[in-house]
Amino acid sequence: MTPIALTIAGSDSAGGAGIQADLKTFAALGVHGATAITALTAQNTLGVEGVHVVPPGFVRAQMKAVASDLEVGAIKIGMLATSGVITAVAEGLNDFPGVPVVLDPVMVAATGAVLLDKDAIATLKRVLMPAATVITPNLPEAAQLLDGAEARDEAEMRTQARELKLLGAQAVLIKGGHAKGTLAVDLLLDAEGELRLEAPRVATKHDHGTGCTLSSAIAAELAKGATLRDAVTKAKAYVTGAIGAADELHIGKGRGPVHHFHKWWPSR
Repeated sequence: MTPIALTIAGSDSAGGAGIQADLKTFAALGVHGATAITALTAQNTLGVEGVHVVPPGFVRAQMKAVASDLEVGAIKIGMLATSGVITAVAEGLNDFPGVPVVLDPVMVAATGAVLLDKDAIATLKRVLMPAATVITPNLPEAAQLLDGAEARDEAEMRTQARELKLLGAQAVLIKGGHAKGTLAVDLLLDAEGELRLEAPRVATKHDHGTGCTLSSAIAAELAKGATLRDAVTKAKAYVTGAIGAADELHIGKGRGPVHHFHKWWPSR
């Protein structure tokens, strides 16, 4: 059977992040992608110019339509925008019993645009975090979820991962991409303990959509039947390659996307 993953996220009109990045990642990893769009954004490589939130009832309708027909093997959740959408998505997950869920708590774009209302953070923590197989915050997102300061080193990342797990997350992958140093270190805290993943830090400004790509890659691997640890490990390797090849693309005037099809497109 063809593996299928569902992405529940916002649309990026420039094609570098959000739904578009998720579908590219699914395709690159051999998985059919289904979608439930939560918001439309007017954005490009220079920044976000506008956001139009999809009514919660229609987000729910998209999820219901997918659930009634497709055998979804994993779900990725990204930009949710409002408490109403978060609640609708949480209710919609009841149509996918036993399906692993990867929650990427998207709150602020790299350009500084707010993508999740502050009031919605509490709703996210209350109704979605406990339903997620794994949450994948970066350092600023982890700090916002905990209402604290950003982790400055691996020890503080480890502490924050434990605190997030205590809030109800089944597993936490805290990403160190915003940290300094020659290595990009992520820490996974799950029922088995801790898994440390590292990769050389790539010197490029073209890293738009990195977080979306990682979380959707995890979902793709879960849809194919991988364990969480294997899915995270494979996703980290895929994203590292996509970032490393990003400079082969020439898209826009600002922060371009990672190269989702770096293994298939010829080098330029």
